[in-house]
Amino acid sequence: MLDQFFSDISFVDIFNFCVFLAFTICYTYQLYYVFVVLTRKPKQLVAKKNHKFAAVISARNESAVIGQLIHSIKVQNYPSELIDVFVIADNCTDNTAEVAREAGAIVFPRFNTEQVGKGYALDYGFNVIRSQYADRGYEAYFVFDADNVLDVNYFREMNKTFDNGAVASTSYRNSKNYDSNWISAGYAVWFLREAKFLNQARLTLNTSCAVSGTGFFVSAKIIERNGGWKWHLLTEDIEFSANSILEGERISYTPTAVLYDEQPVTFRDSWNQRFRWAKGFYQVFWHYGARLAKGIATNPKGSRFACYDMLMTIAPGMLLTIISVTFNAIIIALAAAGLMSTGVMVASSVSSICFCLMNYMVFMFMFGVLTTFVEWDSIHSTTGKKIRYMFTFPFFMLTYVPIALVALVKKCNWKPIKHSINVDVQEFAESESRRERA
Repeated sequence: MLDQFFSDISFVDIFNFCVFLAFTICYTYQLYYVFVVLTRKPKQLVAKKNHKFAAVISARNESAVIGQLIHSIKVQNYPSELIDVFVIADNCTDNTAEVAREAGAIVFPRFNTEQVGKGYALDYGFNVIRSQYADRGYEAYFVFDADNVLDVNYFREMNKTFDNGAVASTSYRNSKNYDSNWISAGYAVWFLREAKFLNQARLTLNTSCAVSGTGFFVSAKIIERNGGWKWHLLTEDIEFSANSILEGERISYTPTAVLYDEQPVTFRDSWNQRFRWAKGFYQVFWHYGARLAKGIATNPKGSRFACYDMLMTIAPGMLLTIISVTFNAIIIALAAAGLMSTGVMVASSVSSICFCLMNYMVFMFMFGVLTTFVEWDSIHSTTGKKIRYMFTFPFFMLTYVPIALVALVKKCNWKPIKHSINVDVQEFAESESRRERA
């Protein structure tokens, strides 16, 4: 009986089983993350002191939205004399600098067409602050994107985390425009899932989180130790996270600090942004993957799992899906061309492609449904749209497959996304109060 079973197994079956097994072994731990979030609440912190912070914003042609962000910083439920706002107007061709100054920010114009990217702009801004404003005694630096809006209690909550010893922390990332269309909703659910079912679980389990582009602080000691912002890959946020974990620094998470981000609404903008992210993740994996793998065994005991978690975050897991689908498609094509006559292999390849894609879609649908229902009150939209976008979320995630494939071979040129969302800052400011009462 066993002989018959093994004789029916082809090399196609073995290959597909190995891919499935690799996925299962590598990422099953994230299901435990879900269990942790659903059964345990993060510890509530209290601050003994209010600290001095600098908010740093890298902006390129963001005159339409940057005033809203600065205003939301100025009206914080936190001593205004303890927050200064700095804007790096990076290669701007509009009046971003003027709008930022009128809103109350200190502006550093920067023109450099060779060192292009947010990492270089941040490095420039930090160096100017360290040289010209060193006497102000900033204890940590906050990094925001120009299209963000902060909840009124954002700095108060992040101060609690900093006061309790965190050297870096990310925050709860919500969306301004969840209900614009299926694309913006896809982004919103993804970031809510990242905040709730990744970073909150990491916080509860006392391992390291990862910063995600915007809405985080870094201790001034880290900036001083590195001589500025030394992370310049396409995804400088993930590079910083990987480097911090390798150096034994723990990135925290503040679930009560709420930031609202604007998401792309056109597929072209979404493609360009996610293409840059995919390319950046490949870069980080190339530069840090081997060291993270080594760190799983050699880092201090408290940070070994963080190395594994970060390795799984940057590892090109999507490529396994692409490789599996491509491999099985080649088998089918060879059979169609008459170069392979084994019908069993062809049937196995067809079923494997269907299983692979269906399994991915079901997994993403489950995460979309879970995230939507758990974060229901935090999503600013109608009931109908929330339900509708639970079904479109898997298709949004499926579009990562061609993006990840193209990112392997195509060069990435940085392209800005147009922002124009006008929001009622007070409406968002009231959301944290509702969350606390709940």
